Amino acid sequence: MTTYDADGVTLEKVRDYVWEIPQEGGMNAPARVLASEALLEEIQQDKTLEQLKNSAHLPGVRKYSLCMPDGHQGYGFPVGGVAGIDAEDGCISPGAVGYDINCGVRMMRTNLTYDDVQGREEELVTNLFENIPSGLGGGGVEQVGADGIEAILERGMDWALEEGWAVEDDLAHCEDEGFRPEADADKVSKKAKDRGANQVGSLGSGNHFLEVQRVTDVFRDDVGAAFGLEEDQIVVLIHCGSRGLGHQVCTDYLREIEKAHQGLLNQLPDKELAAAPAGSQLAEDYYGAMCGAINFAWVNRQLIMHRTRQVFERVFDRDWEDMEMELLYDVAHNIAKKEVHTVEDGEERELFVHRKGATRAFPAGRQEVPAAYRDVGQPIIIPGSMGAGSYVLRGGEHSLEETFGSTAHGAGRLMSRTQAKNEYWGEDVRDDLREQNEIYVKANSGATIAEEAPGVYKDVDEVVRVSDALGIGDKVARTYPVCNIKG
Repeated sequence: MTTYDADGVTLEKVRDYVWEIPQEGGMNAPARVLASEALLEEIQQDKTLEQLKNSAHLPGVRKYSLCMPDGHQGYGFPVGGVAGIDAEDGCISPGAVGYDINCGVRMMRTNLTYDDVQGREEELVTNLFENIPSGLGGGGVEQVGADGIEAILERGMDWALEEGWAVEDDLAHCEDEGFRPEADADKVSKKAKDRGANQVGSLGSGNHFLEVQRVTDVFRDDVGAAFGLEEDQIVVLIHCGSRGLGHQVCTDYLREIEKAHQGLLNQLPDKELAAAPAGSQLAEDYYGAMCGAINFAWVNRQLIMHRTRQVFERVFDRDWEDMEMELLYDVAHNIAKKEVHTVEDGEERELFVHRKGATRAFPAGRQEVPAAYRDVGQPIIIPGSMGAGSYVLRGGEHSLEETFGSTAHGAGRLMSRTQAKNEYWGEDVRDDLREQNEIYVKANSGATIAEEAPGVYKDVDEVVRVSDALGIGDKVARTYPVCNIKG
């Protein structure tokens, strides 16, 4: 058997692109990395493998804990990590969900072509940047009061529909129709609500962005047609999450869980994996608060999409309906949801499926897939860097057995933000993208652009190739940036 040693962690090659850390010591299951050798070399540059091994110590982990091809070091639990944890005798871990609850991505189609946009990139990117709030802190498209934030947390996209920010079709093409019914606004602290009240409809900072793209390739014509994609078409990608509200929810419950469940914490190799036992009051409270933050994030992206439609109307002097600016799909990252999966003994069990920097990837036929796509599989949207393009995939036929119906969520970082700012000058990155690639970028600062330079990320082509080869997420289409705004 081929073995691979990295910083004291031994991996055994199960087959092509599948590597396993054998179960030992306090691990409750083996741990698996899904990667090519090239990606594995990059993954082992930080503490990802150690964190993955640690995650298998969580009570109730079934089959194995997993790292997707884009994996990198996170808070306790690796970004790109997936764990199916028994909802009856396991636990739920805020660190295995992440601070930016339901950081996710949505793609909006249009009937515009690249020819329609060429020559207007500067006008378009300027209007988008001026009209869509971005940056650290800051306000949103809509300021909501106490009643508004409660309604958003409890009702998600239903609130956006009722308030005129969405149409019925938007809900039908969103994961879970943009609504987690288990949400409990009473379990979200006042501090978290206050942080979210003035940020509804805002990109935030860091790696969040809005990008106008053109479709360059369609690899599966039948699925591309079902998704409404064709070559040279203009689409819009929106990537952001639950802003300060989600961050505060995670912070609040990590502190509470660390205090209340010290006994469980002492059994874990890393306190950042702090978890509440399934069935405990804190597990229920966190799940209700997390689902509220999930609903908030869907509404946040919806308001940004609504504002984007308005910008396109002004720039192109046409109604958004005439441009067929329709939601293709919105998919969540950084989430833990109760789902039923087949586990080791062939038994079906309800699990808390933790996906941290990972994407749900359900195949054709699964009831959770929107009716429009149920015959072909759930759309998956994998952003790359602003110089490398992105991909649309569909849930692969092996995803349920291999990854609890999951795949990668992006290219995955290669270097820290601090290192990136030391190696890149934002204005140079911006100018090079424009002059060499005809990509127009606007951000609040050069530092933000430096932090997100194309060289900061792994090769998204390779990440997607591995996903496709394993049959967990099948390539459907590739897109390439036209213009991009960042916080």
